[in-house]
Amino acid sequence: MERLTGKVALVTGAGSGIGAAAARRLAQDGAAVLLTDIDAAAGDETAQSVAAGGGRVAFCAHDVTDSAAWVAAVARAVAEFGRLNILVNNAGISGGRHELLDHSLEAWRQILAVNLDGVFLGLRHAGPQIAAAGGGSVINISSILGKVGLGGAAAYCASKGAVTLLSKAAALEWAPLNIRVNSVHPGFIDTPLVSNALATREDGNEMRVALMAAHPLGRFGLPREIGDAIAFLASDESSFMTGAELVVDGGYTAQ
Repeated sequence: MERLTGKVALVTGAGSGIGAAAARRLAQDGAAVLLTDIDAAAGDETAQSVAAGGGRVAFCAHDVTDSAAWVAAVARAVAEFGRLNILVNNAGISGGRHELLDHSLEAWRQILAVNLDGVFLGLRHAGPQIAAAGGGSVINISSILGKVGLGGAAAYCASKGAVTLLSKAAALEWAPLNIRVNSVHPGFIDTPLVSNALATREDGNEMRVALMAAHPLGRFGLPREIGDAIAFLASDESSFMTGAELVVDGGYTAQ
């Protein structure tokens, strides 16, 4: 399939997990892709694997909480491939487990900075280039925890819930510019982010089993399955979708 031929995408947090899977799928569908990640080694490795598969790809190190770094990343995409049509705001952190009774402001701000400010900065700096290209698609990665709560994850839930409504506000504002903005809400996906979060808990193995059981399909999702959803929203197959929440969660929120 080459439904994205001629399109240029920027994917944040593309060094591993959902971001890497999205980058591979967008490239397979014909898009040229600029991968970014704060982990330069992981991002470069993903870029090499995409290139080995025949994709048009470049990589730059990128801290999504840094406005100047966003300016540089967007400029790199345009310089490398001529324009920008697709933005995937995927970079995020779990932040670990924090009880509200002793939640530090420092930890709160760190989680919000990456998960929410990073999305805002992506919209702010990539939006004008997407508009200049005649429009396109923005896909913001939220979470099922942007729809339902989880104890010990207040900052994460707050950040992802905010991404959901930020996406809707942007969709309304940018509809006249032919820019569609949608959010994707993965369930628990078998990624380093989830594995690392569970590893910080003494009951991590038990929690993993319980979380799998909480999905009616009885398992964690695969990064590829979220990459497929992202590619759909990037393509013209979703041309009448904007401001929508695409939930890919194995039935978790259907209960």
